[in-house]
Amino acid sequence: MDNRMLLPPEIYKLLQEGTVIPAYPLALTEERKLDEKRQRALTRYYIAAGAGGIAVGVHTTQFEIRQHNLYEKVLEIAAEEVEKANLKRPLIRVAGIIGPTEQALKEAEIAVKYGYHLGLLSMGGLDDWSEEDLIKRTEEVGKVIPVFGFYLQPAVGGRKFSYNFWRRFVDIPYVMAIKIAPFNRYYTLDVVRAVCESDRRDEIALYTGNDDNIVIDLLTKYRFNINGKIVEKRIAGGLLGHWAVWTKKAVELFEEIKKVREKDTIPSELLTKAIEITDCNAAFFDASNNFHGVIAGIHEVLRKQGLMQGTWCLNPEEDLSPGQKEEIDRVYKAYPHLNDDDFVRKHIEEWLS
Repeated sequence: MDNRMLLPPEIYKLLQEGTVIPAYPLALTEERKLDEKRQRALTRYYIAAGAGGIAVGVHTTQFEIRQHNLYEKVLEIAAEEVEKANLKRPLIRVAGIIGPTEQALKEAEIAVKYGYHLGLLSMGGLDDWSEEDLIKRTEEVGKVIPVFGFYLQPAVGGRKFSYNFWRRFVDIPYVMAIKIAPFNRYYTLDVVRAVCESDRRDEIALYTGNDDNIVIDLLTKYRFNINGKIVEKRIAGGLLGHWAVWTKKAVELFEEIKKVREKDTIPSELLTKAIEITDCNAAFFDASNNFHGVIAGIHEVLRKQGLMQGTWCLNPEEDLSPGQKEEIDRVYKAYPHLNDDDFVRKHIEEWLS
């Protein structure tokens, strides 16, 4: 099988080159109902900011959308706005897929119905499944939609997987990309090495989901000696909840990183910026409270910009932690060069119209 045939050529090319894919949040009213106007505005914002894709129905969109019968609706809204934008450039549509095989297959079919290119297949919530069972599930889903693998961090429902699991996972012919988001350098290394060990190493695009280590992940060239041959691989781009906010600046940062990667010399200023971004992420994601306020924190930044009305989540227990709002205010003040408030102010009325 020529795996490039699984995706449109321009989508395959962009996926391999690497791009900015924000993990899509859910806009709600105070009654915790879908705020369709602001949901559409968010999609318009990401497109206008220059994002190369959107990931919808993922952790940042809140897994609870399934219980509230919002999964298909939110995928449809995002797809409609992409179509309306009539872009002259490719934009990768990724749909989050969760649950046991039967549920995952239904979600894959919905994603295909609305023109999504890849399914971001989460292994969360399946702690009692063996690694063998999860491999079989991936193979089944891949027959419906090309798979974007997902190593989710344990603090928000993920689990640790063995190197052998990833080594088998990357040999599944339907796997086109992997989001590495365990927030752990050792686990990240397992995935990259497994890909490099595989004959499919050049077909699989790696994306960072390590919001605590974004810049370093994107700057690093991994190098392994595989049976006497030196194999090198980079993490091509990012699929990140952190990039759901200040997206215009994320796109500019990614362009800067790509230029630096070509030269192979890293300015110290970029390493300093890496730490500034990690500091912001700690506030947005509520790292000091084990990520309890991660989704509400993203909402708070979007609320400050006027893109959302509030920080409400579908689960009333999910909210900002004590002191988290003050932490977000602190990083806002500390790193004004990282926000895209001016860009949002300039266009928000047209996005909301």
